[in-house]
Amino acid sequence: MSLIKSISGIRGTIGGKAGEGLNPLDIVKFTSAYATLIRRTTTNKSNKIVVGRDARISGEMVKNVVCGTLMGMGFDVVNIGLASTPTTELAVTMEGACGGIIITASHNPRHWNALKLLNHRGEFLNAAEGNEVLAIAEKEDFEFAEVDQLGHYSENDTYNQRHIDLVLNLPLVDIDAIKSAQFRVAFDAVNSVGGIILPMLLEQLGVETITPLYAEPTGDFQHNPEPLEKNLSDIMNLMKRGEHDVAFVVDPDVDRLAMICEDGRMYGEEYTLVTVADYVLSLTPGNTVSNLSSTRALRDVTRKYGKEYNAAAVGEVNVVTKMKETNAIIGGEGNGGVIYPQAHYGRDALVGIALFLSHLAHKGCTVSELRQQYPEYQIAKNRIDLDPSTDVDAILRKVKEMFTTDPDVQVNDIDGVKLDFPDKWVHLRKSNTEPIIRVYSEAETIQEADALGKKIMDIVYSNAAKVS
Repeated sequence: MSLIKSISGIRGTIGGKAGEGLNPLDIVKFTSAYATLIRRTTTNKSNKIVVGRDARISGEMVKNVVCGTLMGMGFDVVNIGLASTPTTELAVTMEGACGGIIITASHNPRHWNALKLLNHRGEFLNAAEGNEVLAIAEKEDFEFAEVDQLGHYSENDTYNQRHIDLVLNLPLVDIDAIKSAQFRVAFDAVNSVGGIILPMLLEQLGVETITPLYAEPTGDFQHNPEPLEKNLSDIMNLMKRGEHDVAFVVDPDVDRLAMICEDGRMYGEEYTLVTVADYVLSLTPGNTVSNLSSTRALRDVTRKYGKEYNAAAVGEVNVVTKMKETNAIIGGEGNGGVIYPQAHYGRDALVGIALFLSHLAHKGCTVSELRQQYPEYQIAKNRIDLDPSTDVDAILRKVKEMFTTDPDVQVNDIDGVKLDFPDKWVHLRKSNTEPIIRVYSEAETIQEADALGKKIMDIVYSNAAKVS
């Protein structure tokens, strides 16, 4: 059993004893803490909190506990049912609500679930707010409403279509071009809410042929739900038949988007944002943002249009903050997360699909030909396991000091340590829950990227003995 409490929410496995998994008592405690924060801090006159969920088997149980707890805290609940993360984010602002809870464990396996917490803008809580929720939960510093102040419950099943309407009305979504291209599209929705909303979107975009895979929202995922190549053999084999132009793959809450070329090869999750950004920048040039562990191809594309690229600490809330600071017109994360402020400040696979198909229709080429138009980089991922007594922060400071005076290396320490060389980079981030340093490195080939990562890992290991 696992229960992980963090500033971004609470997630855990279903079952077991209280405090050891995401179980009813823990759900009540954390939901009450969130409601207390909202009550203390909101400037919104609304008394509503929106609740949406993915299709996980445990979702009905968790939803009932969350909604009942919010009503017990005196809030009016608007349950939008089975809905993607971006749909729920949009529903918060469309309802004029003072917050929202998304019940989803994102790409985690079927026996996990989680609560993701939103403010009145439909955006994730920041670090200070998240820490305050944790503190309130730890102290059980909340008070339930008396009988005459209990909240009310309502359901609203219109938000999938309202989300689609917003996407269709984006100025850069070219429905006529998509219709004219007569695209044949397959998709893998991994038995969650993507199976509900993606066919609706694709049909209304004018896609000629739509082939679903694992579209029934049962929550009984037919493969590991993280949209990585090792988990996608079925949709890749479908594409190898040569009967479709592109395949889209989403995670259970539909905020990440991966694509597969017409010949069955992966497009590359890192290049979802790069490609969509290229289309957006070609028509509306502006600044961009991604996190420190994302490909530098976005930087290259942004500079092609004479605009500024900035890097943010890892985490959607950090990317959004940096986007607002720099007036970025598009941003996101290399895991297939596209954030397009014209729609809203949240990762949204529907926005990504609509903009990608518009771009592809304008280009008039195959998906694999489109992929070849972007700089080629490969990212290697490694990890360093350390003794629990190791002072990880001291190691990272030492690595930073070793390269600070090197004129060929740009050092960024806003999130761990990133060393940016002229033709490659490496990023070291410590885990908040384990004595681990995650090592991401990028170069033109996977061999070069892995070699760079291993070189820096050797430095870490040599310093670990000195600071343990």
